[in-house]
Amino acid sequence: MIDIKHHGATSGVTGSCHELTLTKGLTKGSDPSGSDPNLLAASCAGILIDCGLFQGKDTGHGASAADLAIDFPIEHIRALVVTHVHIDHVGRIPYLLAAGFDGPIFCSEPSALMLPEILEDALKIGFTRDRRLIERVLGLIRSRLVPVPYGQWREVFDEGGCSLSVRLQPAGHILGSAYVECEADAHGIFERIVFSGDLGAPHAPLLPAPVSPERADRLVIESTYGDKDHEDRETRRYRLKAVLEHALADGGTVLIPAFSIGRTQDLLYEIEGLIAEFGGDAVGKVASDKMGSDPKGSDPSIALKWSDLDPEGSDPSPIDLWRDVEIVVDSPLAAEFTRIYRNLKPFWDAEATERVAQGRHPLSFEQLTVINSHEDHLNAVDYLVRSHRPCVVLAGSGMCAGGRVVNYLKAMLGDPRNDVLFVGYQAAGTPGRDILRHGPRGGWVEFDGKRYDIRARVHQVGGYSAHAGQSDLIRFITSIPGKPSEIRIVHGDNDAKEAFRECLIDLGYSAVLIPSE
Repeated sequence: MIDIKHHGATSGVTGSCHELTLTKGLTKGSDPSGSDPNLLAASCAGILIDCGLFQGKDTGHGASAADLAIDFPIEHIRALVVTHVHIDHVGRIPYLLAAGFDGPIFCSEPSALMLPEILEDALKIGFTRDRRLIERVLGLIRSRLVPVPYGQWREVFDEGGCSLSVRLQPAGHILGSAYVECEADAHGIFERIVFSGDLGAPHAPLLPAPVSPERADRLVIESTYGDKDHEDRETRRYRLKAVLEHALADGGTVLIPAFSIGRTQDLLYEIEGLIAEFGGDAVGKVASDKMGSDPKGSDPSIALKWSDLDPEGSDPSPIDLWRDVEIVVDSPLAAEFTRIYRNLKPFWDAEATERVAQGRHPLSFEQLTVINSHEDHLNAVDYLVRSHRPCVVLAGSGMCAGGRVVNYLKAMLGDPRNDVLFVGYQAAGTPGRDILRHGPRGGWVEFDGKRYDIRARVHQVGGYSAHAGQSDLIRFITSIPGKPSEIRIVHGDNDAKEAFRECLIDLGYSAVLIPSE
């Protein structure tokens, strides 16, 4: 028997975790109650696809953001396969290790580079501040990592008449993201089962669009935007331009809460394109005095010292917005992942590669400033509050649930000169969702037990989501030769799942399930 189980959020988009198990047959063991050791019981072997963190109000059957312990059996789990390194797909890996998992961790080659970095940050925030313990955990994770090139089959196990191999294919969501093809054989019963992970939208910056699998007997697919489509790229690009120009006209700050991996790099790429088009030759030079001595701007560790700026925050002379506006990435983690992105140009798409061939630097341009130290972060918040210098700040976390963006929001939400621009999904129960919902009505949001009035303008440009829209998801499914015998819809709010299910039924897909577990 080949069985699929789901251990992630029963409703919502976080805590992603799926199990694929093959029953090997009957062996001597115990019954479920343990009362008769002479009974024969079926033994099994399986894998996990992702093991992610819960955020906001999303919960599983036992776990939640407040209780991250592994709440399902893992003795039979032979390996973990990681689709990508966003925290809602990998954040519970330390808890999985603590529960006794001792198998390999399969992932793409770029993900193998980034996974320890993202988990180091997660360990500091939610696990321990003990540096030696963190290094031990990271060392253990690094020793388990098995980088797998895209498009190559990798055997996971072959035992007791059951075998399982996996193959990773580019998913276009973030660098290194993959959907997972599983070739399963349980005593002569063969199935190809595909787990989508998070699929990217076509024409997203930097990454090639995902290509549908050649076969999928059963498909487990995300539905983050199962009920809506995104704007096309040109529309969203000019919407971004309009929002930024309007927001910066009064000398305020535009705060963009953005995930360190994927969204930050996509936005930098798009902003560099706007500067190139509307700022003359402003991007022809590469950051040097702000980004360090490296003439190619490839070392973000040396950042502009905000304490060196005009301490009085005096009004600057009139500027050409796109030539002179400062773009700030205030996140050491985002800076590190941006460096990794720059070093992995072979995984970029043709458009991004062409920009580099033209001598441009899409992720390291003159107006870009990277803030690393906590002291410089606090100086930047203070300076921007007092000054009237137009500035765009990208900082994590993307849902405003923690990270440096919280200090900016506390200091700036009360000033109508400022703007908050959301470019990604905001889960229920997160401060980001509250700001998006209540901000336009002059409401408030709570941080650390204190209410902050929202007088800043609030915008959303949904087209920059790293997730596929409804039409993209449908195209991914309908391009599979032969209809899957079963489609399981996961990783979405209830409304999105139901809307997506109705679309698939209308297209003639019969066995379309929304799993409850």
